Amino acid sequence: QVQLVESGGGLVQPGGSLRLSCAASGSIFSINAMGWYRQAPGKQRELVAALTSGGRTNYADSVKGRFTISRDNAKNTAYLQMNSLKPEDTAVYYCNARVWVAQTSPLLDYWGQGTQVTVSS
Repeated sequence: QVQLVESGGGLVQPGGSLRLSCAASGSIFSINAMGWYRQAPGKQRELVAALTSGGRTNYADSVKGRFTISRDNAKNTAYLQMNSLKPEDTAVYYCNARVWVAQTSPLLDYWGQGTQVTVSS
């Protein structure tokens, strides 16, 4: 069992900043990647940012230059620093972790509960 606990969402004015945190715990042998996804009303869930264990990042075009994903490997925690927030960033943000739960296990995906980010004046 792997648990992901998210925090940091809330209401912010356009141009403001938020930092989301995602702490992974449980039976984790190794983390392959962690990432952030979001889902706005009426839209499909989309990748916002991802970070592999090798340090490679991937960002949605809409957030490049504004959002930064990072990890604290010792704490199995991922962060999403969101700057210059826009109303179109409003969504439920979900943390994802792709992990090996044992040395010989396949990769498994786990999801956080989601945290609401609302950008509005």
